[in-house]
Order: sequence, then structure tokens, then C-alpha cells
Amino acid sequence: MNTRQSRLLTAIIDQFIATALPVGSKRLLQSGDFTISSATIRNEMMFLEDEGYLEQPHVSAGRRPTAKGYRMYVKNFMEPSLQEKKVRRHFDTLKEQYFQRKDQERVYEAVGLLAHMIPNVAFATVPHKERIYYLGLANALRQPEFQSDPMLASGVAEVLETKLSRLLEELAVDDQVRYYIGDGHILSQIQSCSLMLKTYTLRGYDGVIGIMGPMRMDYAYNTIALELVSDLLQSS
Repeated sequence: MNTRQSRLLTAIIDQFIATALPVGSKRLLQSGDFTISSATIRNEMMFLEDEGYLEQPHVSAGRRPTAKGYRMYVKNFMEPSLQEKKVRRHFDTLKEQYFQRKDQERVYEAVGLLAHMIPNVAFATVPHKERIYYLGLANALRQPEFQSDPMLASGVAEVLETKLSRLLEELAVDDQVRYYIGDGHILSQIQSCSLMLKTYTLRGYDGVIGIMGPMRMDYAYNTIALELVSDLLQSS
């Protein structure tokens, strides 16, 4: 197989891979890669067909590669570098989507772990996502403060469902545990509650993890629990 024939075989295989349609001499000329005549291209295609590299589905159709043609292409003519940028772009997009899904799973699992450790509500924001996971509301609502004050229980549920994201944006939070006790925060619905907050970092993105419960919470225990789960989330 000479150089011109190998270029033709490569062009036919590349076009067939892209379109799944038999490739004719006219399409090869339209590609601008060949300056030879249509008759010359047809002769070379006939040679490649006789050698078993191409086949013609029916008389009026163009050619498509055979298994032998693909084997020759992969072994001798394929140039992965031509597709590298396209492959890498696609991979980078899918990789980021993959990691974002994993980030969400890790945050949710961390919130679940924290909720199992405390009799209060555990919550966390998901980095690079406008989403907050919270668990443990049933735990908190069993506390005497909420049992005796249905409006307080309703207010906590409302904050968790609709206002927690805004609240976190307006409170100072860093990598140390911060305490907002009673009227130390800004939402009237939870003035008799306390918040414990700290930031965590996941793949270079910052999120917030925290605890909400009645003012009568075990701050020492909750502080340790919050720090342990935050460290686990960042290191996992």
C-alpha cells in the first residue's frame, strides 16, 4: 500500500466513523484533502477493495471499511493526537460532573453521620451547588422545648426548608466553630434556638456545616462532634 492509498484508507475510515455512511469519491474530493481526480480516487478505492480493506454494500454506494481495514488503520495510520483535545475536553467535563456528584454524596453522608451523633438538626451546604442537606429534624422536635411550643417547631421547619441558605450568607462563618445563641442571629422564628457553624473545604471549594437545636444543647459535645465530622468530610 503506497502513501496515497494509505491516506485514502485513513480518510474513508475517519469519515465512516463520523457518519456511518459509505464514503464515495465525491465526498473525499469535497473534503479538500485530495487534489487528484475523481477517477484516480475511484481506482485507488477499487485497489483497496480488492486488497480486502474496503467493501461496497451495493453497486451504487461508496465504500466502507472492513475488519482488515480497521486493523490496518489502528496499527499503522491512526493518530490519537488529532483527537486528544476533543477527548480531554469531554473527559474534563464528565470528570467535573463526576466529582460534583461525589461531593454531594460525601456531604450528605457527613450530615447523616452528624445527625446520628446528636439529638439536634445537622446540616451542610454543598460546595458549588445551591443546595443544603439537613437531617435530624425528628430528633430536634422530640426535645421538650419543641414539644411544648408547636410554633417554635414550625418555625424551625420553615427556616430549614426556605431560609437557611440566606441565613448562612448573613452570618460570619470561618474554619473555627462559631456559636449563635438565642437572639445572636437574625431570624425571629428561631430566636430561642442556637446555631453552631464552621466552614469546611472540599476540592478547593468552601462549604458550611452546622448544628441547629434548642439553646439547651450540649455545646461541648456538639463542638467535638462538629469538628470530627468536618475533618472527616475534608479528608475523605
